[in-house]
Amino acid sequence: MTRMARAFWLEAPGRGAIREVELPVPGADEVLVRSLFSGVSRGTETLVFGGRVPENQYTAMRAPFQEGDFPGPVKYGYLNVGVVEEGPERLVGRTVFSLHPHQTRYVVPAAAVTPVPAEVPAARAVLAGTVETAVNALWDAAPLVGDRVTVVGGGMVGCSVAALLARFPGVRVELVDTDPARAEVAEALGAGFASPGEAAGDRDLVVHASATEAGLARSLELLRPEGTVVELSWYGDRRVALPLGEAFHSRRLTLRGSQVGTVSPARAATRTYADRLALALELLADPALDALVTGESAFAELPDVMPRLASGEILALCHRIRYDGEDTGTGARSAA
Repeated sequence: MTRMARAFWLEAPGRGAIREVELPVPGADEVLVRSLFSGVSRGTETLVFGGRVPENQYTAMRAPFQEGDFPGPVKYGYLNVGVVEEGPERLVGRTVFSLHPHQTRYVVPAAAVTPVPAEVPAARAVLAGTVETAVNALWDAAPLVGDRVTVVGGGMVGCSVAALLARFPGVRVELVDTDPARAEVAEALGAGFASPGEAAGDRDLVVHASATEAGLARSLELLRPEGTVVELSWYGDRRVALPLGEAFHSRRLTLRGSQVGTVSPARAATRTYADRLALALELLADPALDALVTGESAFAELPDVMPRLASGEILALCHRIRYDGEDTGTGARSAA
């Protein structure tokens, strides 16, 4: 007997579809997971959906369980929460997080799933991958007690960083975004809010996550002398110009890149990828992070929802996908 599931595929830039997929029989060190929720990371996934991954980044941008290749057809995604139905006894029945694309059921190595702590609801756990990015960014940034910190860009990653910074002792964090609606999210996370023109200056640290040229330039302007901008934005195939010929050198500013694909050098000797993800899941016990989930759709609606997310018609931080009973792909058929 062959078990079937359903998965969301990018058929071609701007067009997605749900395909039936055949599941392998789980091996001794593998698990069969039934999806409960997955999350759409509006920044990276919409760049992928639009076919805007530069060819020289095809390898670097591969998701752990991606199938197909850029620009498409490709099965892409990395925020999945489900229940282990088969596998090692210690995992059966556990709610787990995995870096798997949008799919009703899937088989992966047991080492590729991380148990979700009992105090973290499954619906919130879809944020684990993004909170993990924020953890890595703060390992890179190394904020100090009492620092004045600004996060420019109130998207999913920027808000995750602001949420963690708001819990640092004495840190005064301000979220900066062009959308005034982000003020409500900032308040829920315990951060201040300002428009770019009204943002406070003389900052010790600025974390940039707006993925815009104007946002990065403004980030440099907000620093105190010898301050640091940590750049989290990924621009896809766009070129970015910066005002490095003005006071950049005389003010001795630092621009530092940060990327979740490697563990921050500040912790690489003492922390693994698994450690980092487990920490992110622990941090999700905070109910304030529910503010990052701004919409939800059924899995069957993904082919219609993704173009609307990519175009901005649906304004979202994390858009959550739920897997209703009729979508779980429970059917089996005789092998040919």
